[in-house]
Amino acid sequence: MRLKDKVAIISGAASGMGASTARLFAKEGAKVVVADLMEAEGAKVVSDINDAGGEARFQSLNVTSETDWEATVSETITAYGQVDILVNNAGVSGSHPDRLNIDTWDEQMNVNAKGVFLGMRAVIPTMQEAGGGSIVNISSISGFVGQRFVHMGYNAAKGAVRLATKAAAVQFARDGVRVNSVHPGVMPAMRTSQMTADPEVRRKMLSAIPIGREGKVEEVAFTNLFLASDESSYITGIEVPVDGGYLAV
Repeated sequence: MRLKDKVAIISGAASGMGASTARLFAKEGAKVVVADLMEAEGAKVVSDINDAGGEARFQSLNVTSETDWEATVSETITAYGQVDILVNNAGVSGSHPDRLNIDTWDEQMNVNAKGVFLGMRAVIPTMQEAGGGSIVNISSISGFVGQRFVHMGYNAAKGAVRLATKAAAVQFARDGVRVNSVHPGVMPAMRTSQMTADPEVRRKMLSAIPIGREGKVEEVAFTNLFLASDESSYITGIEVPVDGGYLAV
């Protein structure tokens, strides 16, 4: 098992990429904290993991709340004694039709950027004390390029995640804390998706992907697994696109 005896907190783990990552990590031996605002959906992920012989618990988490993050880390340590892995996965879609909407800008920066910083801020001291850990920040291909179909706040927030990851990686490497970012491409529409859930918009998006299809949440989960595991022990500060070749064009 690639994560035997590890403890992982995964934000946004009640659905999509987060839920897939939680199930995979548990299968690979990790004790998993399914952290999300969606209690019923999160409880189902926990139940699935425990029924399959893994170990998981649900934790209510609003990633924009410093207090919630502190409680999440504290309760994880109480339950399991340690935090080895953080996957900052929670986020909201940026496909708002009004590209100049200021509320969307604020939401993007608050959830997609600040939420990642607060997660790192909450776990890094614990990882320093333990002698190391692995943080995986979920960004996006939108953190590399401008796009017509998303609000500029989404690009800005995901770009912030990309560079904050690199900064944290160099600042805490000597403490044994590795920090890397994963950049999914076109995935199944999110619960919060608007324009990108439109079939015609998705058709145009898919036409720009060399592999010619949308990604699977499991493909992101396996990338997260590699970066969370000791197999990537000499890797920090990198960005890994999971995008079917989109950024190679």
